[in-house]
This record gives sequence, structure tokens and C-alpha cells, in this order.
Amino acid sequence: MTYLYFVFLALCLGTLGAGVAEQRRHRAHLYRIEHRVLVNGIRGKSSITRLCAGALRGGGLVTTAKTTGTAARFIHPDGSEEPVFRKWDIANVVEQIGIVRRAAAYRSDVLVIECMAVMPDLQEINQSKLIQSTIGVLCNVREDHLAEMGPTLDDVARSLSRSMPVGGVCVTAEKDRLAILQQEADKRDCELIAVDPESVTDAELAGFSWVTFKENVAIALKVAELLGVNRTLALTGMWSAPPDPGVLSVQTRAVGDKQVKLANVFAANDPESTLMNIERLLDQGAITPPLHVVINCRPDRVERNRQMGALIAQIDPDRVVLIGEPTRSAQVSIEEPWQDKVTDLGGARGPGELLDAIMAGVDRTASLVAIGNIHGQGEVLLHALEQMPEITPDDGLPVPAGPAGPPARPAPLPAPRRPRRLVVRGSIFDHDHRPGKRP
Repeated sequence: MTYLYFVFLALCLGTLGAGVAEQRRHRAHLYRIEHRVLVNGIRGKSSITRLCAGALRGGGLVTTAKTTGTAARFIHPDGSEEPVFRKWDIANVVEQIGIVRRAAAYRSDVLVIECMAVMPDLQEINQSKLIQSTIGVLCNVREDHLAEMGPTLDDVARSLSRSMPVGGVCVTAEKDRLAILQQEADKRDCELIAVDPESVTDAELAGFSWVTFKENVAIALKVAELLGVNRTLALTGMWSAPPDPGVLSVQTRAVGDKQVKLANVFAANDPESTLMNIERLLDQGAITPPLHVVINCRPDRVERNRQMGALIAQIDPDRVVLIGEPTRSAQVSIEEPWQDKVTDLGGARGPGELLDAIMAGVDRTASLVAIGNIHGQGEVLLHALEQMPEITPDDGLPVPAGPAGPPARPAPLPAPRRPRRLVVRGSIFDHDHRPGKRP
């Protein structure tokens, strides 16, 4: 028994030693990257990560980035990207260690990385141990992940604030709970900077070939400004940046002798973001009546199904199509005036059968707005439509791209340069707030 005790003790000491050595290596990699931007919030994190990386590349900074949303991607300094490999397709915050190591190997000036933690404690560990960001981004506070961060939106705001950098800077576009974020920032000696979305002009927004929002662009411009990149170069870099795979998009497809504009709004799966995205597309003319809203239901998202059904009164579509299951969870929350417009296609259907059933309610043309959660029948629908021929402006049937049309081809990006020091509150912002010395 004594022998087994000493073996166990030796194994524990070995594990402890290996952990300490890994932590020292990780910190060495961290401190080789002068500026680290951690993007957190409820909606738009992946898009903001790409926008920030594009803006900083536009200013000539050697920038690596990593997104986590619809499809996790590692973005190289030249803007090319590759999927993040995950064993057994399971996401784990420990993967951030490998991302930091790769960014340090590039001798990056900046690492822009999306927060992948949901639990409040993990969000704090992600910031204090894994990333130690110098600039934080808290894009918004929305109604999602209430079981982990709620139950109220005020609680969600406080939970997200645990990713704020102590002694650093945090940029936000949140308005409704700005006072709570300010309180949390004061606790951490963090300077909170609230951006104004209206500082982004319509002409600047029209430069994007994909749909984005003024809030996201304003955040990226502020991050670029903090790191010494001027507005013109930042915008040029953002216009050149490829969009996230889950970005809000509209495609026109020919299905037999009918045409549909598919608005993929699955990524915005909380009610506020969903409604905001649809209103944006309507304002731009990207989608037009008749409007057919497709709600994809999931058995493990019953409350979300109800929320999507309750949105119908505000969207006021010409038709509502329910797919997935249980569709009743969405139908019971649809108000009475719209009940006679509901087509229930619940259950598991193949791509052809599902598409045929949806198109049976389309006369000649329609805008299909897909909301809810993408998994399950939502993926089946998207796959079915991807097999249909796409109609482009070259075919003489233009797809609206916003009031100013598609952007001009951006100018080539300048060669990478070394960054300026970040100035906060009139002093040089360095790494003194972190434990240990920078190598």
C-alpha cells in the first residue's frame, strides 16, 4: 500500500509540474503578441471578429484571428482561413491555447479572438488565464443562454462583463444596459467606450458586399482607432474581409418555374436580433413581399420555438411555414389573426419533399425568411435550396444589394507594419496589470 501511495503522489506531482510548465509556455506565447482583442456578447461576435481583423490588416498590422460561431475558423495574417480542428467535434475552451501558440508563431501584432465560453466562470477563466486581452469587446446583451447566464438580462450583462480586461479597455455598442456595464467596468478599473452606430454612414455601410450592421462596423472602427489605424485604411480592410459562413445573407433561387429569395436568418436565433435582421433586409429592399416566414422547431429549444412564433405578429408575413418538431410549440404562440396563414410541415422530411411542400404555397415569386435554429430540418431546407440554380445580377434578374449597390473593388492593402503603442487615459497602455513580467 505504501508503494501505491508513493506512485500516486509521484503522478500528482508530475501532473502539477506539467501544468505549471504549460502555463509558463502559454504566458510566454501570450506576451509575444502585443495586443489581444477578445470579442464577447450575444449576437454578432463572429462578424465583429472578422471586421476587427480586416480593419487591422488594412492598417498594416500583422493580425491573426479566430472565430467560433457557425463554423470555427482560424484566420491567417494574409486573410486566408482554415477550419479549427476539434476532436470528436466537441468545442472546448482549452483550444484557445493552441490558437495563441499559432498566433505567436506568426509574430502577430494583434490577435482578435471570439469568446467561446458561455458559463460565467468559464468566461472569466478564458479572459484571466487563456487570453488576458488588452482590449475587450462586449457587442450587445440579448435574450439568449438565460439558463447559464440569466435568468434576467441584467444578469446576462453582468455575466458577459466577466470577460472585461482588468485595467484595460472595453468597447461596446450596448445601450439599454450601459449603466450596468459601466458599473462592472468600474469594478475592474476598465475604461468602457460606448460607440455610436450612427457614426457609420450609409455610404460606408454600402461598401460591404454582404449584410452587416452599423453597430458591428462602429465597434471595429473604434478598435482600429485604439490601435492607431485610420478610418480609411480600416474601412478598406473591412470591405476586403470575407464574411462569416453564418452571416445574414439573401440568395435568389429558381425552383422550377418559380423564384424565391432566401433570407437565411438562422444565425440570429434570439427574438430581438431576428426582428432587427428582417427589418434591415426589408429596409434595404433585399427581400420584398410576399413574405413567407419559415420557422424551424427543435425539441430541445421549445422556449425558442415559442419566441419565434410570438414574433409573427410583428413581422406580419403573408404565410407562416412550420418545419421540424414540435411545431405546436411555435403555433400556440402565433396570434389568432395569423393562424389561418400557418402551414404545418412538422416532422422529419427529405430535402425534395420539404422543398416541394414549401413551394406548393408559392405562386410565382416569394421571399422565404428562415428563422429559429438551423439544425435539423433547417439544414435540410438550406441543402435543398443550394441544389437549385442561383439567379444573379448577370442573369438580368438583379438581387438587391442595398441602396448604393455593390461596392467598388477596394485598393490593395499596405504591407504589414509594427503597431503603435495603445494610449489609454493619457498614458501608455502596457501589460503591467497582469501577473508576471513580459519577456
